[in-house]
Amino acid sequence: MPKDLIIIGASGHGKVVADIARQMMENGQKRYTKIQFLDDDKSKNACGTYPVVGTTENMEQYLGADYFVAIGDANIRQRMAKRLESFHAAVPVLVHPKAIVGEDVSIGEGTVLAGGTVINAGTDIGKHCIINTGATVDHDCVIGDFVHIAPGVHICGGVHIGESTWIGAGVTVVQELAVCSHCMIGAGSVVVHDVNVSGVYVGNPAHLHTKVVA
Repeated sequence: MPKDLIIIGASGHGKVVADIARQMMENGQKRYTKIQFLDDDKSKNACGTYPVVGTTENMEQYLGADYFVAIGDANIRQRMAKRLESFHAAVPVLVHPKAIVGEDVSIGEGTVLAGGTVINAGTDIGKHCIINTGATVDHDCVIGDFVHIAPGVHICGGVHIGESTWIGAGVTVVQELAVCSHCMIGAGSVVVHDVNVSGVYVGNPAHLHTKVVA
């Protein structure tokens, strides 16, 4: 039975998420009656070609719809996800028709795979992750909840990435490494050693620039 898709976050990323849902519908992978947005900026009335119909204050009124959080900030994404869990909302996985997903791959609810992504065999991706345009995640990786992997990232085989870590555009993480939770790896960096301290890392090889204070 077709139902509505409610996307939380009327941003550029929200446009991408809506377009992935549209292409999945055209490809016969999803059936939605309509796509609508919620955003707490009351000045917004549209996101691309789709209407903004309200704020997150009353998100529960759309029970029966699928909900998807399209917000880049991991902390806000996690907060919205907890609200959705509180009223048992239906949260899909959205996978662009031109993404490549290998055998024995696990993908948690609320995760989006953008166009051109490659997820190879044996990889486990958590909930509410963003795997952005053209990113590759090789075999047997573990990607924690709320991770954001930016466009053009290459994650080699056997890598573990902790919860709420952001991997910037064009980063390479070499095989069999671990990157801990709550890190930011700056665009273009190359990770060649385990990252065991939460913080901001930059460079080739990537080094700690700023430590995260708990």
